[in-house]
Amino acid sequence: MSPPYPVEILTLFPGMVSGYLGASILGKAQEKGLLLTTITDIREYAEGRHRVTDDAPYGGGAGMVMKPEPLVAAIEAARARHPGARVLLMSPRGPTFTQATARELVRHEAGLILVCGRYEGVDERVMAHLDGELSMGDFVLTGGELAAMTVVDAVARLVPGVLGNVDSSVTESFEEGLLEHPQYTRPPVFRGVEVPAALQSGDHARIARWRRWKSLVLTQARRPDLYASVELSKADQKLLARREEEL
Repeated sequence: MSPPYPVEILTLFPGMVSGYLGASILGKAQEKGLLLTTITDIREYAEGRHRVTDDAPYGGGAGMVMKPEPLVAAIEAARARHPGARVLLMSPRGPTFTQATARELVRHEAGLILVCGRYEGVDERVMAHLDGELSMGDFVLTGGELAAMTVVDAVARLVPGVLGNVDSSVTESFEEGLLEHPQYTRPPVFRGVEVPAALQSGDHARIARWRRWKSLVLTQARRPDLYASVELSKADQKLLARREEEL
């Protein structure tokens, strides 16, 4: 059995992270020894009775800035615990996190150390102690904890054995550059709306054809930016020329 995939989160608010990481699929992954998560309070590395981790910015301005001393000390201690792990700061300045990023990160078996910024950001001198930054998109959060949990969730799902069905992670949205097809379960009719006939047919080829068609149509309608980068096969082109009732 492979060693667990290690992730350490450095945060000023451990309680924000612990509940999520211990629940559902992530909690089960840790119980099965597939995922190892560590939550470290950055304040443990701050000096003085009050454990101060922030200060006013040089040059003036609103808000506070995370001090370099406790943050760098926390990063160095985490690196010592997880040699070779990638250290990434959750930051709006970083490249946008995508499914492709998650696939690239899970291949780095030494694991991740995710740093959660707060306030107006972190002292720029901390950057020399990082391997990079990651953003969730063009918006601002009050801290990096939600972003870090998003990264852990997306990456952990790709660790072999974490998902009960080995096919689950490869049929989800973005894995082939397309949105995932719609899902249905029982009852077959709900308030007059019936599950598509193809899905009730028991014909696996027909079901696969309908799912591919629906993924293409949904992506074309809702994410034209994604659709523009998809290389359509001849089979896809023929599929798009058909109506749903013809599938």
